[in-house]
Amino acid sequence: MRLSRYFLPTLKDTPREAEIVSHRLMLRAGMIQQASAGIYSWLPLGFRVLKKIEQIVREEQDAAGWHEILMPTIQSADLWRESGRYEDYGKEMLRIRDRHDRDMLYGPTNEEVVTDIFRTHVRSYRELPGRLYHIQWKFRDEVRPRFGVMRGREFLMKDAYSFDLDFEAAKRAYNRQFVAYLRTFDRLGLKAIPMAADSGPIGGDLSHEFIILAETGESEVFCHKDWLSVDAVPADVDYDSDLQPIVDACLGRYAATDEKHDQATCPVADGDLVRTRGIEVGHIFYFGTKYSDPLGAKVAGTDGKEVTVHMGSYGVGVSRLVGGIIEASHDDAGIVWPEPVAPFKVGLVNLKVGDAGCDATTEDLYARLESAGVEVLLDDREERPGPKLANMDLIGLPWQVIVGPRGIANGVVEVKNRRTGEREEMTPEAALNRLTG
Repeated sequence: MRLSRYFLPTLKDTPREAEIVSHRLMLRAGMIQQASAGIYSWLPLGFRVLKKIEQIVREEQDAAGWHEILMPTIQSADLWRESGRYEDYGKEMLRIRDRHDRDMLYGPTNEEVVTDIFRTHVRSYRELPGRLYHIQWKFRDEVRPRFGVMRGREFLMKDAYSFDLDFEAAKRAYNRQFVAYLRTFDRLGLKAIPMAADSGPIGGDLSHEFIILAETGESEVFCHKDWLSVDAVPADVDYDSDLQPIVDACLGRYAATDEKHDQATCPVADGDLVRTRGIEVGHIFYFGTKYSDPLGAKVAGTDGKEVTVHMGSYGVGVSRLVGGIIEASHDDAGIVWPEPVAPFKVGLVNLKVGDAGCDATTEDLYARLESAGVEVLLDDREERPGPKLANMDLIGLPWQVIVGPRGIANGVVEVKNRRTGEREEMTPEAALNRLTG
């Protein structure tokens, strides 16, 4: 992609309304634009990151055995009255009426809709387990939306649901998602620590949040120092095997949110306890028959008698993850993207557009990188070198290839690793090998 033809409205100054790092950098990097309080338009650079995160989440849900559907954003109030949540949910639910004066709502979550789908089509234990998920926009009318996409009113969410005959089967589904979340966040370049959590308005008896550590995080968290170095993610996993040992190994290392942590009863010695801040990026729940019972989601059991199915719910804030990754991975110059979610892998900078040598080398590198399937953003604008380089640091692409007259005279280009800051001069051919190997 040529920057001269790309819509990338970067800002030099930080907008006044941005309170936290991710919000400031997303606005400055031209990733989003506020449409109204807590609601954002996703501009090309931000949308590329959002779609990459979404795809990784999707691939790991598919691998764990869940099946993708798409449920509506606008839901009937009747379903929520049937479950008993319509009046209980609170003012965060946006309630509306259609032209026929029927009560509707903009879905904040989808337990009711997915349970209705299940009860309509599944009649026997032989059709279990049920494994459904979707990735859809949701709306919660936060009283004070702030922090950009970290706490907006409209957000993109992956929510998955499980339906099982009994608790033991439901626990196996829960463990599948527990491991799938470990693998998902690892692929996103994040260390996410599972912590016991309250289930909030979703409800449930078993619940864990997945927290990424960041000094700018929204809440205080506590964990054993081993979490900072341990790799809890299995390199390969057989989802049909017993996953309890993986789950137990994780939960055997102390980690707790501030609402669950009690210093008086904490089993970790003070010298081994890390006190820091964290950002919730995923939440899993087992809630038994909380929704299946009032909504009548039942199947014929092994003895022919009707059994109310046990359910679980598993959420990942896809749009929230964009902000969360930035909070965990940035420096004074801008964003530092993990390569799997970077909008482009390489930023190619022509420092002197119009110089024959620079133009020829840049165009050759651009063509060959694209031919090799490398996502590259070429800064071919007639702009001073300083702003070009600052812009590349701001948007945070993993690699920069800098082509300037002095280097061309010596037969080299400069390759910069954005994360480490390391710079190395090498021939254009060596740069291609480095970036396509």
